Amino acid sequence: MPHSTESSLRLNSQNLPEITKNNVQSTNYDRKAAKHGIVHIGVGGFHRAHLAVYVDRILSQFPSNDWSICGVGLTKWDVAMRDALTPQDYLYTVIERGAGGSSAHVIGSITDYIFAPGNSEAVISKMAQPETHIVSLTITESGYFYNENTHELQTENEDIQADVKGDGPPRTTFGYLYEAQARRHAAGLKPFTVLSCDNMQKNGSITRHMLLSFAKLKDAKIAAWLEENGGFPNSMVDRITPRTSDEDKALLASEFGVEDAWPVVTEPFMQWVLEDKFSDGRPPFDKVGVQVVKSVHDVEQFEMHKLRLLNASHTAIAYLAYLAGFQYVHEVLADPTWNKYISDMMHLEVKPLLPAIPGVDIDKYCATLMERFSNPTLKDEVARLCIGGSGKLPQFIMPSVAEQIMRKNDGVEDAPLSRLTLTVAAWFRYLTGLDEKGAEYTIRAQDEPAIEDLQVKARAGGKEPTELMSIRNLFGDDLRDDKRFMGELTNALHSLYEVGAKATLAKYA
Repeated sequence: MPHSTESSLRLNSQNLPEITKNNVQSTNYDRKAAKHGIVHIGVGGFHRAHLAVYVDRILSQFPSNDWSICGVGLTKWDVAMRDALTPQDYLYTVIERGAGGSSAHVIGSITDYIFAPGNSEAVISKMAQPETHIVSLTITESGYFYNENTHELQTENEDIQADVKGDGPPRTTFGYLYEAQARRHAAGLKPFTVLSCDNMQKNGSITRHMLLSFAKLKDAKIAAWLEENGGFPNSMVDRITPRTSDEDKALLASEFGVEDAWPVVTEPFMQWVLEDKFSDGRPPFDKVGVQVVKSVHDVEQFEMHKLRLLNASHTAIAYLAYLAGFQYVHEVLADPTWNKYISDMMHLEVKPLLPAIPGVDIDKYCATLMERFSNPTLKDEVARLCIGGSGKLPQFIMPSVAEQIMRKNDGVEDAPLSRLTLTVAAWFRYLTGLDEKGAEYTIRAQDEPAIEDLQVKARAGGKEPTELMSIRNLFGDDLRDDKRFMGELTNALHSLYEVGAKATLAKYA
C-alpha cells in the first residue's frame, strides 16, 4: 500500500502495530522477555541483513526466548549506529529488492546496543555473563590483525600491544574477547562461542588462532582452557548489502509509510553455511534456512567458491570501475566489455582452481552471480566495494594468483592470471587518492585503516609496484619473486597511468 511521506510513522515499538497495517511484515514475539544469548560486535548493514534476520526468524518461529542480540560498537564511528537504533527501540527495516518488486520487514532480534568507547566495562560484563552463549563478529578483515604473509597475529600492532599490556580499556576485539573469557574461566563457566561472520576463508580457524595467540601473551592458563574448550565455527556468509542512501529512506517512507533512520537494503538471496562447532549451545539455525554442516571441510568448499568468485569479482569491479567513473555495479555489468571481463576472469582464471562440490554446478553459480550483480533495483555503489582493499586483496584475489603461479611452475601450459593481476594494479592506482585527471578523492581511515601508509607508498611507487609489494603482511615472497606476475603487474599499472582504466580494461577484455 503506497503512502506519502507526510503520513509515514517513525519506527519504534509504540508505532509498530500501525506500521504493520501498511503491508510491512514484523515481529510477533515478546522482545522484552528475550534474553541476550548473542552479543554481536560490528552492527553494520551486512549483520542486520544476515545473522540478525536468521535470529529474527528463530524468535518468531520457536518458543525459546534465549537468543536475542545485544549489539556492540567498538569504534568511534559506531556512534552513528547507536544514535540511529536507540530511538527506534533497536528496530530497523530490511528492504528486499528484486525482479518481483520490493518488500519491507521490520526486524526485532536486536534488543540492546552498547557503544564501547567510554563504556568498555559494560561490554565485557555483557559478554561474560552466563546467558551469553555466542559472541559473533563482523569486524572486517582488518579487525583480525592477521598477517597474510606469516599467518600469525600482528603482535607489532600498537593496539594489540596496548591490549596485551592491559593498562587501559581494550582497544581491539581480541582485547574484549580475552577479558570476557577470562572472567568466565574464573566463574567456572564454559567459554562462549566466538562466531566470525566475516568474508574470510577459514574465518573460524583464523579467529581461533588469533585469539589463542593473543591469550598466550596474557595468560597461558586461559589460552589452554580456550584451546581445549572454545568453539570457533567456520562459516560462509552471502548476501549483497549495499550502503543505505537517503533515497532509500525516502522511498521506504513513501512506499511503506515507515520512517527509519537506518534501514537495510538487500537482495532476496541469502545463504549461510555453518560448521556445527559451538562450545555453549546454539539456536536452531538449521530450522530457519542455514546449512549447518559437521565438517570444516564442507564449509571450506562452499567458502572457496564464494570468496574466489563473488568476492573476487566484486573486488575486480571495484577499483577499475571507480577509476573509470562508474557509480553503480549494475551499470558496470550492463557494459558488454566490462561484463565480458568479469565473466572471463571467473571462467578462465578462477574456475579451474576450484574444487568440485556434489550437486553444485559452477557454471550455473557463475551465471547466478552475474545476474545478482546486474540487479538494478539494488543500486549497489561501486564505492562500497572499494572499502577495505587491504583485507580483500589478500583474501579474494592473491590466493588465485598464487595458485596460477604454482600451476605454471608445475608445467601447466594454460595458467592465466592477467585479469586477476589487473585487479591488483587497479587497487594500487586507486590508493593514490588521485583520479585520472589529477583531482584528489578521500579514502577514509574507517574504510581503510592503514590508508596513510598505503597512500604514501602508492604515490611514491607510482607506475612501479615494488613499494606496495614490499608490505610483507599483505604480499608474500612467492609473489614478489615471480617474474611473470611482477611483469604483468608492472605492465598493468603502467597502462592504468598512461591510458586510464577504460582503455586498459578494453585490452584485457
